Formats: sequence, C-alpha cells, structure tokens
Amino acid sequence: MAAFTVPSPPPSTTAQHALEWLRRAVVEGELAPGQRVLQDEVAERLGVSLAPVREALRVLEQEGQVTYKPRRGYYVTELRVEDLAEIYELRRVLEERAVRRALPSLDDDALERVGVAAADCLRAAQNGEVAAELAANRRFHFGLLESPDQPHTMRVIRLLWDSTEAYRALYYNSPQERRAAADAHERILDAVRRGDADEVVAELDAHRTRALDVLVGILAR
Repeated sequence: MAAFTVPSPPPSTTAQHALEWLRRAVVEGELAPGQRVLQDEVAERLGVSLAPVREALRVLEQEGQVTYKPRRGYYVTELRVEDLAEIYELRRVLEERAVRRALPSLDDDALERVGVAAADCLRAAQNGEVAAELAANRRFHFGLLESPDQPHTMRVIRLLWDSTEAYRALYYNSPQERRAAADAHERILDAVRRGDADEVVAELDAHRTRALDVLVGILAR
C-alpha cells in the first residue's frame, strides 16, 4: 500500500491532460498492473514534453496508482492478494462509519444524484464502456459516503479507492460482473431510500466482498 504523504500541488494544464490520459489508459487496460509506463512514448503520443508526463506520474504515485523504481522508472502498481484483502478490509471499516454518518443528511437532491449515477452505471455497463462505468460507480458510492463532518475519513477512503483503480477496471471488464454490480446498486439504493442503515451496510459489504472474490480469482490465474 502507498504510504501517507503530503499531497502534491495541483498539476498544470498540460500535466492534467497527461494525467487524464494515463488514468484512462489504466482503466481501459492499456496500462496493466505491473506494466512499465514508457514516458517517451506517452509524451510522443500526447504531443507534449516529458515534464508534464512526469508531473502527472508523480500525482499518480501519490495516489498509489503507479510505483517508482529507482533507475527503472514508473510502473502501474501491482498488488498482492494480501494487499487487496487489507485494502478492502480497511474500506469495510471506514465506509460503514462514513455511510452511517452520511445517511441522515441525504436529502432528495442527494438521492436524485445517486440515482442518476446508478442509472449511468447501468447504461455504461450495457454499452461495455468500462471507463464511463467506473466514473459513474465512483459517483454512486461517494454520493452515499460523503458528508461535510468527516473530511479525514473521506480522504483515506479516496486513497484506498485510488490505489486499487487498475484492479477495479479488471473487475468491470467482465460483463457478468458489470450486471451484478448494477443489481447491487439497485439493492443499495432501495435500502437507502427506506432509511435502513443496517441493510445499506450489509449490501455494501456484500457488494465489496463479491468484487474482492472476483479479483482474487483473476490474480490466481
């Protein structure tokens, strides 16, 4: 897992472009876990110098999505099964805390936004658009978890999510799991609308456990 460090300053406009491209490459599997990021090739492909590519990679390193190896360069972070299990267990603890605190403050507007995110996730799943589905999935979950009184909890949760983004992409590349995730979102949203915090937590736990089981199976191949 990535160590907690002081966040990097916001990237420049050109570095932001490089950052967005690299994120998409990881999500879509163009850059897979363990693969070296060839900075020259990225810069040439984007029509930029090496400086913004390096700046973008430093941001991804802070998030745990890439790892720097001295004299070798940057690699998409490769996690062991034990790492994934630890991350998902931490998520379980922190997300239960977050969602129980956030639920009472979810008003109609917030519920509508979460509902739209669930619908967007389903639409992307049906179209096989992994990047769009991942973005909508993140909006769905963070729409349920975020509340203004727990910024430190959310900062850690974001770090945990960021550090496993490449693996989440592997999970969503399975049509069967895309459908299962959409169904899980419907059950979670139904429990949220009924205000049943215990059921929301149980459904989130089941959703998370299934994802981890699938990822462990993929890594065992």
